[in-house]
Amino acid sequence: MAGRMLSIGECMVELMQAEGDLLRKGYAGDSFNTAYYARLFLPADWSVDYLTAVGTDTVSDDMLAFIAGTGVGTGQIRRVEGRTPGLYMIHLKNGERSFSYWRSVSAAKALADDPAHLRFAVEASDVIVFSGITLAILAPDAVESLLSELRRAKVAGKSVVFDPNIRPRLWDDKARMLETIRAGARAATLVMPSFDDEATHFGDIDIAQTIARYRALGVDDIVVKDGPNGITLDFKDTQQTFVPAALVENVVDTTSAGDSFNGAFLAHSVVHGNPADAAAFAAKIAAGVIGHHGALVAREKLLPPGQG
Repeated sequence: MAGRMLSIGECMVELMQAEGDLLRKGYAGDSFNTAYYARLFLPADWSVDYLTAVGTDTVSDDMLAFIAGTGVGTGQIRRVEGRTPGLYMIHLKNGERSFSYWRSVSAAKALADDPAHLRFAVEASDVIVFSGITLAILAPDAVESLLSELRRAKVAGKSVVFDPNIRPRLWDDKARMLETIRAGARAATLVMPSFDDEATHFGDIDIAQTIARYRALGVDDIVVKDGPNGITLDFKDTQQTFVPAALVENVVDTTSAGDSFNGAFLAHSVVHGNPADAAAFAAKIAAGVIGHHGALVAREKLLPPGQG
């Protein structure tokens, strides 16, 4: 069955260490990473579009060309005069990553500033994906504009997917951060939190508490990612299921572990309709991704030919 997926958020210029003191340039961001991996594993009759905003500069031209080259659609990306893409640098130590950011004039902060464009893009899609980072970079009025459209999509029966992806350094106030994450969840049909984030910022003592909190916010389906401890799925019409994490022989770079899981899970589930099988597939993909450098890993490095 053909369909359209739309991922909403910020794609940034990615700098990571190469040989010696050189830096390698790429493009990534949680919502784009999810779109990239969904595109890798969805069939050709599904389209995957990205909704963001970029500038009118050369770096923005290069970014659009890169996104298009991955097969992700750029038709919903707005161009904003006087803005540029944000930039971040990855620092790796023993496979774990930390980041430095430069995003004060990021064009993506204007992604929800055209209400008619936003509504058109959402209405044209069957599955809409966004994250806590999407909400964090927007002004409060823009957050409400975006969530209003997503609530309309939910009422209309569309799949609205939310990864809370809580990053406190992007927020100026903890109370506003937590309330906005709750508002994001209320607009969603599927929430895909990471338990570490939920325990740290909401004080959850176990996964059952995370599930109960999102269920109370009106979320139908919940996928809780808990790193090497596995995945717990709590869907409205099925029995709660646990799926173990895939074995990782060598952790090289944990960048995009959760994003790749999200994209692979959504791709598998919209085609095959079995959440547990989708989680097992996505866990395998995420395990492969963290065995390579960078946020975006080629399909042939993750699956043998003919699989997926």
